[in-house]
Amino acid sequence: MKIIIIDANAVIHRAFHALPPLVNKKGEETGAVYGFLLLFFKLLNEFKPDYITAAFDYPAPTFRHKRYKKYKAQRKKSPQPLYDQIEEIKEMLKRLKVKTFEKKGYEADDLIASIAKACQKKEIETIIVSGDLDLLQVVDQRIKAYILKRGIKEALLYDLQEVKKRYQGLRPDQLTDLRALRGDASDNIPGVPGIGEKTAIKLLKRYESLDNILKETEEPLQKKIEKEKKKALLSKELAKIKNDVKINFEIEECRQDILKKENLLKVLEEKGFKALIKRFSVSENLKLF
Repeated sequence: MKIIIIDANAVIHRAFHALPPLVNKKGEETGAVYGFLLLFFKLLNEFKPDYITAAFDYPAPTFRHKRYKKYKAQRKKSPQPLYDQIEEIKEMLKRLKVKTFEKKGYEADDLIASIAKACQKKEIETIIVSGDLDLLQVVDQRIKAYILKRGIKEALLYDLQEVKKRYQGLRPDQLTDLRALRGDASDNIPGVPGIGEKTAIKLLKRYESLDNILKETEEPLQKKIEKEKKKALLSKELAKIKNDVKINFEIEECRQDILKKENLLKVLEEKGFKALIKRFSVSENLKLF
């Protein structure tokens, strides 16, 4: 059995910025919706999942913002057409009977990790779809991450070996400590000043974890990290994806075979996506022409 969990906001942002502006007859931008549907069809055809679902960021500050006011503070507000299309995609998925999740105080990553953990207990193969490498810390024996590389056309499927290959031998469970040490400019996670990725990987390969590094205070580099202990531990708290969020997740509500396939063609026609109508056959298995 296999489930696909879509990191909806990450995919929508990728689609919005990767595709040329598309406008319908009403003058509304539809590029992000088009890109999301394009990837949605691709996922169904490529992976043939038994279950599929999507998680959204809740449009309000999370527990991380409350813990650190500067969290993601440097990010510019997205253009209104992007927000409009997020709401369109939510409504579209509802029409298609695709179960979606969002929860106040949490990011989509936290919901995705919590769903993945629940599926792992049921021994269901899990594929997380995102453009965010942060989710690689969730990868495990039965959990893979399909990470978009350029726009929505290219992606790499990460299993345990691919994660180790990318991070020079580090395991997924060490990636939280990696972000804690080197920081993350995209999320405004401070990290330890002067510690870059190369040094952080070297330290984690030698000492295994941030906790062990903080215990080794004899060497100059460790002394430097010890001085920035509060900042390092705060960064780890911000970087760690929670996998114990209480959500109303029932696997049978995510069955792929309960999708309202009869509504797919209606959605495509309403949006004026003639190319998608020609490219895909809206059939029992959603197969490509």
